[in-house]
Amino acid sequence: MKEENGKKPRQIGVTGGIGSGKSVVCAIFRALGAPIYEADTRAKWLVNHDAILRSDITRLLGPQAYDLGGEYNRTWVAARVFARPELLQQLNALIHPRVYADTLAWVREQQGAPYVIKEAALMSAAGDGNSLDRVVVVEAPLDLRLARIRRRDPHRTEDEIRNIISRQISDEARRRLADHLIQNDEIHLLTPQVAALHASFCNL
Repeated sequence: MKEENGKKPRQIGVTGGIGSGKSVVCAIFRALGAPIYEADTRAKWLVNHDAILRSDITRLLGPQAYDLGGEYNRTWVAARVFARPELLQQLNALIHPRVYADTLAWVREQQGAPYVIKEAALMSAAGDGNSLDRVVVVEAPLDLRLARIRRRDPHRTEDEIRNIISRQISDEARRRLADHLIQNDEIHLLTPQVAALHASFCNL
């Protein structure tokens, strides 16, 4: 998009625990015309295609970080860093700045849009050392989240899923980040909630 009157788009963060449905919420925002930056998806792309990042990861973890076909060896890396928090921290310290730079470049390309959406599993409150103007948290009951993940990833056991959830921040902590809450509980209609926020964000 071309820049209009030098205005930067408002930056809206969308987050939620695994199985909450934040990707569905973002799909609705996209259908309403909002540009979407999927941080996790872009991070997966960058570890494979960013030459600086590939070099740094190889230097940190060794050549096995990439398989014989040159693809990021996600399973091997996860096993390597799982029990070594300091190594995971070092890996994140390599990836996060590259994702941040990629985000800045992407936002510059969206000049003229009233707002953009940044989707990420990890997020801090708006204005807390970031460029976000608002944070939207997507919530769903635990049982429903478990059922969604089992449908999506049938190879995962319930214990594995609960272990993943336990390593994420709590619903209470996530709520403290929220400027807006979306209930994706299959009781409240989802599209009207997103449409109301869309109208609000267009008028910020």
